[in-house]
Amino acid sequence: MDKTLEQRNNKQVAFWLLTGVGMIMIQVLVGGITRLTESGLSITEWKPITGALPPLNNAAWQAEFDRYKVTDQFKYVHQNFSLSDFKGIFFWEWFHRLWARTMGMVFLVGFIYFLVTKKFNKKMILPMVLLFLLGAVQGAIGWFMVKSGLVPEKYFVGHIELTTHFIAALGLLCYTLWFGLGLLEAPKNKVVDAKLQKLMLLIMAVLFFQLLYGAFMAGLRAAVTAPTWPDINGQIIPSSLNELSPFSKNLLYNKITIHFIHRGLAYLLLGLITYWYFAATVVKGNLLFSRLRLCVMALVFLQVVLGICTVLNATYPNRLVLLGVSHQFIAMSLLICVVSVLFVLKRK
Repeated sequence: MDKTLEQRNNKQVAFWLLTGVGMIMIQVLVGGITRLTESGLSITEWKPITGALPPLNNAAWQAEFDRYKVTDQFKYVHQNFSLSDFKGIFFWEWFHRLWARTMGMVFLVGFIYFLVTKKFNKKMILPMVLLFLLGAVQGAIGWFMVKSGLVPEKYFVGHIELTTHFIAALGLLCYTLWFGLGLLEAPKNKVVDAKLQKLMLLIMAVLFFQLLYGAFMAGLRAAVTAPTWPDINGQIIPSSLNELSPFSKNLLYNKITIHFIHRGLAYLLLGLITYWYFAATVVKGNLLFSRLRLCVMALVFLQVVLGICTVLNATYPNRLVLLGVSHQFIAMSLLICVVSVLFVLKRK
């Protein structure tokens, strides 16, 4: 009876955690819209409590708009904005922050409920505390990212800060997912294959750098610099890859180099996953693994197609928002599937 009760409690906690995974995905997507609509600097202050409410009257809206007018983004990029235009970009940044607050409340209320009803076991407490701390750190990183764009001669947030914010969010997503899956663990779903596990770990490493350079692409608006495919402005290997000195600066600041690396990693990832997909045919009789194997292959193919479409439409703002967010969603879905495969695979 105790074992059955423990399994039921674990299942409830797991569904709560997986709900958090879904909420993190929504938060990242809203963050993507915020970036693509250039809305991130529309709120120049961080008010954890009172900031949950938007301006409620014309005077409050005008005061918020006046604060935005001080930024260099308004002076040099959006100088023709009306109050109505400002409200449009304000919404996405406000909603992005509101959703972060909502996630915090869902975690806190759920944590208190499960603690009071004694549905946690002792092994869960430390991971839960770590989960809360990771969420708090992510909020702090978000504010530092916004501050990076609120300085003279900066029209947007820094791409390094944006990338840090993005990767930290994905780290939080993976940690929450792994924690939740651990509570739903069924021994019959495990696959023992050291070779497949090693290959998937390599795929995970490549995917990490692909996501990293995808964030660099977004932060630097690098897609606009080469809206062509399969070439990059008429060249397969661009002549400006080593334009900056020392060479290491090109890896972080040269838009064409970043563009080239991002594309190259996409092709490498497609090749590795295709090889893994066929190598994994040796696993028989595991329905969960078979579904994950198919999903990983389908998602990486779709991601490459979406990436091409996003690049080709980079100079069309409305199309870029839709394609860019779709590209981001499939990237997260692929990451979730890869993490799930790694959870199912074991070395021995």
